[in-house]
Amino acid sequence: MTDPIRVLIAEDQALLRDSFRILLDTTPGFEVVGEAGSGREAVQLALAQQPHVVLMDISMPDMTGIDATEEICQQTTDTRVLILTTFDLDEYIYGALRAGASGFLLKDATAADLVAAIRVVAAGEALLAPSVTRRLIAAFGAQPRPSRVFHRRLDGVTDRERETLVLIARGLSNADIATHLGLSLATVKSHVGRLLTKLNARDRAQLVVVAYETGLVTAPRAELP
Repeated sequence: MTDPIRVLIAEDQALLRDSFRILLDTTPGFEVVGEAGSGREAVQLALAQQPHVVLMDISMPDMTGIDATEEICQQTTDTRVLILTTFDLDEYIYGALRAGASGFLLKDATAADLVAAIRVVAAGEALLAPSVTRRLIAAFGAQPRPSRVFHRRLDGVTDRERETLVLIARGLSNADIATHLGLSLATVKSHVGRLLTKLNARDRAQLVVVAYETGLVTAPRAELP
């Protein structure tokens, strides 16, 4: 029997916390290990419970969801953070991704989308809701041009690994990358694994950050607001 995905719910609105808990408690394969009503409490519970996934609201009292995400990601190795956001808070997406978030989901997502998103993030994949991707690309495009320090992060990365990194940043899955490059799925997985190690990245979301910050991938001007 597969162990359940352990989830910590960090949301300041009690009604939403209750809704998320009821949903996950009644869905096979999940275990809610804690509920936090503030960012600081979320950090404390994450360190104590070591959940697989923290469902994190950006707007939290005491400590923002971004700051809480950064602390959790710095102090844990296997805990992933799935950010809950709204269109009004999209300007914080870039900061949350840099802080270590593995995915983003809009608060108006369906119950099925939420369950699927937690599973994706728990598996170590990145999840960027299509409706926030445009804002994310625009945020990357607004950043200063990469410095030499950022460029040096790619030292030791092979040409094939760079090609793979570009396609990851463009949102392609391993299967899509394999088809695009004419490689086997196993070979692509090997490239991704080496990229994670060489670039000291937690998951694919962090690889996206590196791809943009080093200038390997740039935001198309047509996609900027």
